[in-house]
Amino acid sequence: MSIEELARDNVRTLTPYQSARRLGGNGDVWLNANEYPVAVPFELTAQTLNRYPECQPQAVITRYADYAGVTPEQVLVSRGADEGIELIMRAFCEPGADAILYCPPTYGMYSVSAETLGIACRTVPTLDGWQLDLDGIAAQLDGVKVVFVCSPNNPTGQLINPADIRDLLEMTRGKAIVVADEAYIEFCPDASLASWIAEFPHLVVLRTLSKAFALAGLRCGFTLGSPEVIALLMKVIAPYPLSTPVADIAAQALTAQGIAAMRERVATILENRLFLMDALRTLPCVEAVFPSETNYVLARITASSAVFKSLWDRGIILRDQNKQPSLSGCLRITVGTRDECQRVIDALNDQPGLTATEKQ
Repeated sequence: MSIEELARDNVRTLTPYQSARRLGGNGDVWLNANEYPVAVPFELTAQTLNRYPECQPQAVITRYADYAGVTPEQVLVSRGADEGIELIMRAFCEPGADAILYCPPTYGMYSVSAETLGIACRTVPTLDGWQLDLDGIAAQLDGVKVVFVCSPNNPTGQLINPADIRDLLEMTRGKAIVVADEAYIEFCPDASLASWIAEFPHLVVLRTLSKAFALAGLRCGFTLGSPEVIALLMKVIAPYPLSTPVADIAAQALTAQGIAAMRERVATILENRLFLMDALRTLPCVEAVFPSETNYVLARITASSAVFKSLWDRGIILRDQNKQPSLSGCLRITVGTRDECQRVIDALNDQPGLTATEKQ
């Protein structure tokens, strides 16, 4: 048998998640991965690299629990929130028997992780405004063990109606885990569902240091849940999920000073987002700019594929969303520095498009 034939069937046919780095590009304005645009300096303080790290570094867990308003027993730290997605499936889904459910257009790793693990995927497309189709979800719940809801949603940028999430939690009580993916919650902190865990022990919340904390390269994420959920996830997590340098820097980022600095960065991004959205609405090639509660903006653009390639050739790397359901003609633009936002506007201003009268 060849190496290919030795592999599992589902892996041979799997299309891996197309991350920003996998898609490549040779630009100097990187606005395709929802990263913070400027590096934040840190210095390593831990010198015990000859020893294995703690499985769950106490300082990181305690500080994140304080920040998120939960207890340390409700926090698990992992290699990004992506690992949290996989751990939840491994703990709650039986391959070949159980399914996950998610509502496209949304984050692509839910399906990739499930397919890799041999877990079935069910989809219930969102309604107008990319809100949940609760009737459609109810009709698909039989056999579903985990429901993923991204809020604010990636790539559309809007919050999911909290009343709908509450209805979903009532609908799934005693039947399935509901995962609220809050990777972008620092840009709208009042919308967090972390305080709901006490009322809904089957609610799990995913968080990350990759966005507002400006630490995408650190690969550090958090899963918040009831102590019972966290105890189950601890059974399937790797023995040393965080390296000593990662734990060291994460602990620094979660000090009072680090959190204050994060909030200053968020304020800057929100200012730049407003500038970018206002400017986009004036451009002939931009047909629609959708509301955003995140550090990115989704826009529908005339001849979007050609525009994407034109900006790519000019070193401005955006994210093409044309293949996502209901997002034909849409590009996602990470909010960068003010200069980077201006570069995008100037480049888009050179593209043909609808006149202001035609937009109306």
